[in-house]
Amino acid sequence: MSQSSNHRRNRTARTAMAAVTLLMAGALGAAGAGTSNAGTSNTGTSSAAAKAAAPQTRQIASAVLGGDYKITLTALRSPEDELAASVRLQVFTQSAGAWKESDRVTVGDVDGWFWYPLTGRGAVCEFATASTEPAPLTVSLLVTPSIGCSDPVHYLVKEGRVYAD
Repeated sequence: MSQSSNHRRNRTARTAMAAVTLLMAGALGAAGAGTSNAGTSNTGTSSAAAKAAAPQTRQIASAVLGGDYKITLTALRSPEDELAASVRLQVFTQSAGAWKESDRVTVGDVDGWFWYPLTGRGAVCEFATASTEPAPLTVSLLVTPSIGCSDPVHYLVKEGRVYAD
């Protein structure tokens, strides 16, 4: 094999690797840009310090029960581990024509979830409730695609407060 042939093959391989690297960097950058602002609690701030201080959040489920309660599930990205997350369950009640938080609990352990499965497609396996008093509430979330869904956790929402069932 000639030196010229080896040189062309090496140059072609380097060019292909550079193209793959650029494509991956572009895809990762686009994915990061898509997730960095959607549903974050720190949108509208321009300083890096403000963004670092407020955890990244994304609402993953919401339900309004008549005019009595609004219930939300929000993923909170861990400030210590970018792959970890917590899930906050919040209950809101109507007050003076606006929703006011009346209670909140953490679903599972603090930083006990994985950010990407939790904020991706199919993250909410079950989020069921009813417009009754007390209102039953069942939550099951995706642990990982290979593990599947978490065991369902049951709560009761009574007079704006969350109780383990």
